Amino acid sequence: MDSYGLISLLPVLVVIVAAIITKRALESLILGTFVAAVILAKGAWWGTWFDYTLTEIGDSAAYIIMFGMFGAFIRILDESGSAMGFADIGAKIANGRKKTQIFAWVLGIVIFVEDYLNALGVGVAMKGLSDKWKISREKLAFIVNSTGAAVCVLVPFSTWGVLYISQIDDVGAVEGMSGFDAYVHSIPYMLYSWIAVILIPLFIFGIIPLFGPMKQAEERALTTGKVFPEYHYEGDGVEELETGKKASAINFIVPMIVLIAICIYTGDITLSVIVATVVAGIMLMIQRKLKLGEFCDAIVNGFKDMLYVTMLVLVAFVLQDFNDALGLTPYVIESVQPIMSPALFPFITFIVVGALAFCTGSFWGVAAISFPIIIPLAIALNVNPFLAIGAVAAATSFGSHACFYSDAVTVTCAATGLKNMDYAKTSLPLIAVPFVLGCIAYLIVGFVMH
Repeated sequence: MDSYGLISLLPVLVVIVAAIITKRALESLILGTFVAAVILAKGAWWGTWFDYTLTEIGDSAAYIIMFGMFGAFIRILDESGSAMGFADIGAKIANGRKKTQIFAWVLGIVIFVEDYLNALGVGVAMKGLSDKWKISREKLAFIVNSTGAAVCVLVPFSTWGVLYISQIDDVGAVEGMSGFDAYVHSIPYMLYSWIAVILIPLFIFGIIPLFGPMKQAEERALTTGKVFPEYHYEGDGVEELETGKKASAINFIVPMIVLIAICIYTGDITLSVIVATVVAGIMLMIQRKLKLGEFCDAIVNGFKDMLYVTMLVLVAFVLQDFNDALGLTPYVIESVQPIMSPALFPFITFIVVGALAFCTGSFWGVAAISFPIIIPLAIALNVNPFLAIGAVAAATSFGSHACFYSDAVTVTCAATGLKNMDYAKTSLPLIAVPFVLGCIAYLIVGFVMH
């Protein structure tokens, strides 16, 4: 393999700069592949780019099916209102202010399959109860989004999990170990994600006191009954997302158990999600909540929903193939190995990847750029590869938690009837707590393990 030296960094740098400027991951990745093709071809670059892309599409057919079926599964759960069935359970259990907040937190953990479904399901299901107990919408939004990506990365059966598993599989993190097994081994090292989820009850029970604008929002709700910011009552409110259907919670619980059980037993995520989708469809058809034609439409629409994710993964794989041809990873390893401390590696990885995720608002795109570089570098520096994977996954979950202009925050705000800046003003100061603790944790673990 030819070594292109410093020039091998150019495609990745183009991707990062373009993503920061445009806030668009897919287009930035495609631009990076164009640049790489120009460098490699030294002339008729279009043919080279086309050959690499077609080859990768052929090699990645299994991933296309896997992502499409996850989209179908989420579609069926969403359109049938299965996740919304928890609202009735909540009305019986959440008979107090703190209990309502804890139930929202638990519900956010239960609906782990996808962060959009999480935000919509928990936000819409809990806002009536939270209003009843004078919980500010700002506090509800903070709880909802804190159990979004942070929970999704901790569960390998979520859309985040399958996406990252595909990336790890393609990189080949640990010889003789599947991407699924490597990801499962890395879950204990997703320190920020664990901290972010665990801190929520501490905020709820006042063990960690609220402060700043969030404290003011809660005082407003408690003393005046105004759960929304003041502008809402002056005719400048935001239209809230609603859902028209609500089915029994059992229609959500059973397919999720099937998904997890088959995946644990076989280790095959694609098979698991196919069976879980069929089970969900059969249950809803027996109850006459779904017709066969609607089930088929949901599968087709689910594939459409995941088209962006599928394209993102495929283009990331193409970029990785180009980077391999340019000798990017060996060059980075040779350049960084003499100056990078293994003990500081997880801390630096978390900070750098987290900053990129926050700035770009593209968490999966940042992961697609990071895994092919971070994992081989960790192995070369004798850093535990599971620790490296955990740091990258946790950093992207921080990005989703904190980036107030991201799609995850936008869906959360739409479900709770807020503006994105309401979330930024009240939640970011609180998010600083798990971020600082996460940085300290990665410093400690880095030094302890080395």
